[in-house]
Amino acid sequence: MTGIEISPFIAKLPKAELHMHLEGSLEPETLIKLAEHNGIRLPYADANAVRQAYRFDSLQSFLDLFYLGLTVLQKGSDFYEMTSAYFARAARENVRHAEVFISPQAHLRRGIPIAEVMDNILAAIDDAKSRHGMTGGLIVGIQRQFDESDALDMIKAVRPWRDRIVGLGMGGPELGNPPSKFTRAYDIARCDCGWHTMAHAGEEGGADYVRDALHTLKCERIDHGVRAESDPDLMRELAERGIPLTVCPMSNCMLNVFPDMASHNIRRLHEAGLCITVNSDDPPYFGAYINANFAAIQAALGFSDTDIWQMARNGFTSAFISDAQRQRYLDEIDAHRPATA
Repeated sequence: MTGIEISPFIAKLPKAELHMHLEGSLEPETLIKLAEHNGIRLPYADANAVRQAYRFDSLQSFLDLFYLGLTVLQKGSDFYEMTSAYFARAARENVRHAEVFISPQAHLRRGIPIAEVMDNILAAIDDAKSRHGMTGGLIVGIQRQFDESDALDMIKAVRPWRDRIVGLGMGGPELGNPPSKFTRAYDIARCDCGWHTMAHAGEEGGADYVRDALHTLKCERIDHGVRAESDPDLMRELAERGIPLTVCPMSNCMLNVFPDMASHNIRRLHEAGLCITVNSDDPPYFGAYINANFAAIQAALGFSDTDIWQMARNGFTSAFISDAQRQRYLDEIDAHRPATA
């Protein structure tokens, strides 16, 4: 992202990232390199051509490119490289903990052995701790455009790694695919696997999708959730229950959820008392890693450093980590508390 200056305060602030898709973290140069190494034909001559394709008019237009891009992932080493690269970049932005999504169905349906996917991603997350002092968690995401039986097959496939998975999420095109479509899958994830739960809702779909994810799927976090604002009762419930929203400001603008950052409702959500976190979603596609997302909302919407600090702190209070680990991170971010906070 260009044109936004990242302040020293934002740069130094410890952060947790809770909404980032590993397949969406592939930089254009990496896409081209892996395509060449793996004999995958992409309709782009070079990395610059890939960047030129980052012009989206809807969620679906992004997803079309996202699903095309992930086809370059063919070997276990590709999944390791992808994950390792994200954690190295996040560490440079002072991300201390990251919970990242993977879309196993997209790889299972291509015939990629699931062990190649899971073992290499988890190895890279483990290595991030020794290399960067970071911790991480892996979330498996349902692709909601497929039916529930496909989701159940995915959960069965990843069960051998049950104890290394922190949660079940859901992505893909919202419209026509309400959260209630996957009630059984979420019951199994929560009750049988012991996973935390979240779902993308209220990005493309309306407030009713947020309510469905909250009440039908019993989600602990809502990914995006910005359209909840149209339902005052839902807003009150989200605030009273402290349900975190993992908001991705640049993603929302790039996908025309809002026409520009000045129109984004994240300030109103924050001032309404909701637990708002700031995240990057698919950073190369949307032109901004986490620091630039914080800087963009501060520049466009006048957030104070105290506001930025509070939303960064919310990331740690909303993370799926142990109480002891959470306290260590809270102690770290509290040491960066602005004088006016």
